[in-house]
Amino acid sequence: MKVSDCPTTQVEVRIAAPPSEVWSWLLDVDLPARFSSEFQGGGWVDGAEPGLGAQFRGRNSHPVAGEWETISTVTGYEPGRLFAWAVMDVTNPAASWRFELVPDGEGTLLRQWAQIGPGPSNLTEIIGSMPEHEDEIVAMRLGELQANMQKTVEGIKALAESGVHA
Repeated sequence: MKVSDCPTTQVEVRIAAPPSEVWSWLLDVDLPARFSSEFQGGGWVDGAEPGLGAQFRGRNSHPVAGEWETISTVTGYEPGRLFAWAVMDVTNPAASWRFELVPDGEGTLLRQWAQIGPGPSNLTEIIGSMPEHEDEIVAMRLGELQANMQKTVEGIKALAESGVHA
């Protein structure tokens, strides 16, 4: 598995709330910091409002890669259904992410998806120092992302089902 293959991972959880109630939680780009061991927080750049082309800054920390900030650009925005973004360069992103909301009876399926690459990132720098281990490094990274994504969707589920509004 290579970064150039643009590997992906996805998690899903069913929430006992309609998509309209789950949607508002997704627009709080700082929210995943409550659940993730890596994402430390974020906010909309220059007071931007959520929408296609809007940008937000994210702060991250990882025991191997250290601390870093990224700028992400919203690449998909369909209220109540899709919130997607590209990290750093939109045409050659370090990573791409999305949340999807799928109506499911009285509730919602919340999916979070991530793709590594194809653009440069801390991961590609680490691989550059150990290219013979790229497959293992990418597999480990996908596992880390998936674990944090699972914590995030479960956290959003708990908030959405609590009756509290974002």
